[in-house]
Amino acid sequence: MAKFLIRYAKFAGTSAVGSIVDTLVLWLLSDLVFSKGYWGEYIISPLISFQCAVAVNYMISYFYVWKDRTRKSPDASVKRFFKLYGAYNLSNSAVFLFRLGVLLLIERFTGWDVVICNLVAMCFSGIINFAINNLVIFKKKKAV
Repeated sequence: MAKFLIRYAKFAGTSAVGSIVDTLVLWLLSDLVFSKGYWGEYIISPLISFQCAVAVNYMISYFYVWKDRTRKSPDASVKRFFKLYGAYNLSNSAVFLFRLGVLLLIERFTGWDVVICNLVAMCFSGIINFAINNLVIFKKKKAV
């Protein structure tokens, strides 16, 4: 149980870094690049900022959070690194769609700024992300 809680704490720290990257990129894009339209501000900006955060989070997850399941694995290779990144990105994209739906619902009911809506939506999607990462993407290999 202690190992699980330590891994979750590491994941939470990684998520915080990803959230900072996501929020900073979202703020820059929504205020400076796509500030004139709903689609640019509420759809395109979150998509781009999300992909930036995914790349950062994956690197930290692979080399730090789940390093005992990746780097020390007998099948650790560049090919496996990118295969896991594809699966990681796909699972995070599915959770992102959930998060985007929550973001849009919050915006519709509250009228809050996109950055605030995104932060609230991230709280809901974090637990789902950890479960998928721990049980599917970086699952523990069975002893042979």
